[in-house]
Amino acid sequence: MTAIADARTELDRTRFFINGEWVEPRGTETHRAVEAATGELLGEAALGTDADIDAAVRAARSALDEGPWGRTAVAERVDFMLRFADALDARAESTSRLVSQENGMPITLSSAFNGAAPAGLLRMYAQVIQNTELESVRPSTGVDGATIVRREPVGVVGAITPWNYPQALAMFKLAPALAAGCTVVLKPSPETALDTYIFADVAREIGLPPGVLNIVLAGREAGASLVSHPGVDKIAFTGSTAAGRIIGAECGRLIRRCTLELGGKSASIFLEDGDLNTFLAAMPTSSFMNNAQTCTTASRILAPRSRYDEVVEAVAQFSREQVVGNPLDPATTVGPMASQTHLNRVLGYIDVGRNSSARLVTGGGRGEHDRGWFVEPTVFADVDNNDQLAREEVFGPVFAVIPFDSDDEAVRIANDSNYGLGGSVYSADEERGLNVARRIRTGTIGVNRYDIDLGAPFGGMKDSGIGRELGPEGINNYLEYKSIYAPASKLG
Repeated sequence: MTAIADARTELDRTRFFINGEWVEPRGTETHRAVEAATGELLGEAALGTDADIDAAVRAARSALDEGPWGRTAVAERVDFMLRFADALDARAESTSRLVSQENGMPITLSSAFNGAAPAGLLRMYAQVIQNTELESVRPSTGVDGATIVRREPVGVVGAITPWNYPQALAMFKLAPALAAGCTVVLKPSPETALDTYIFADVAREIGLPPGVLNIVLAGREAGASLVSHPGVDKIAFTGSTAAGRIIGAECGRLIRRCTLELGGKSASIFLEDGDLNTFLAAMPTSSFMNNAQTCTTASRILAPRSRYDEVVEAVAQFSREQVVGNPLDPATTVGPMASQTHLNRVLGYIDVGRNSSARLVTGGGRGEHDRGWFVEPTVFADVDNNDQLAREEVFGPVFAVIPFDSDDEAVRIANDSNYGLGGSVYSADEERGLNVARRIRTGTIGVNRYDIDLGAPFGGMKDSGIGRELGPEGINNYLEYKSIYAPASKLG
């Protein structure tokens, strides 16, 4: 963090988006955004203070309670959302490229998750809200009367988003919130300081009413003020389990609604009759997606002892074959880690593996790259499920291969984790695979594949979070029920 520098780049974002306007920060600190593949400066962005957060929440509160947004009809909100989607589509290529520069995401993946997905989510929730019954009338029970059951916006939403899928994960929250009629204060991560303001550019372009969307880049302290601000009705958070515990505790103290999408330590279970080609074909999405900087990453690979050596060598060879390099090159399959700090974290876990009883099979270093935050895909064999490497989320391409003797033991090992977010099962017998999948305590799991379905609920069990995003169910987080006890004449 530095004082605002004299040198500027075209990507600098030194003001916040509050109440439909670009406003000067109350503080003087900034974040220097650097390119993950080179370490070179991309731009600077102002970091918010408690006062900036307060201004944003007040704007959101006013837009909901006094401005036009709180009185909009569904059709009006849908129109804004569809125009928002069109404007994002027009920027998709440049947005995808910027995110890849910021966090190292391979450009082919970035084009899907940061280019196409946000617009797709806006269109999906525009359709969802049109198909959602917001008011119904039913006979009252035990009395002569009627009850009008309404679903109303939960209110002002504080959305706190991480750096790994910055555009998509912000829209996981923004799209259903807008559809429901909420207003939003979005606090993105400083690690992807620049791209989230594209939402602000679009909001101004389409004439989104002032205060509906407010964006303040900030660190943890200002983020904490958003969580505890008395003008906020709900917190939607994606990030680490450690941060989620703090946020959840504060929301509990305040009796404030919250959804928490947190960390994971997912398992890929390769059953004895599994097909290795099918398993390897799924690894790009199950284990390597976004350089394994994904909360659902299957970093525990469970293999039967009868085929253990075969699986270990196949995973190791697959890892060696990955193209580690410039994330802007479409041929790259593994880009750099998002920051120097995160690279050091991942290298630290590799040291943990080296100092354990596990066996390093491949990787373990930074490869041939002399700049940027690169790390080799790394595979450890003979890992015990009680080892630190099997218990803690690495958030990088470091994989632990764990042996088992039976389906029951595989289920026990997979469930022997504090987390429960993703996972997959591989078997030539689909019913066998489905039966195992049903026994795993996790929010999402695939059979012979793992691909996140934006049209189905997504979230975790245990320390992986509370609540669900995505799918038609995702809008429930942003609606409240109200019962109005009315005369019987309302029954018609």
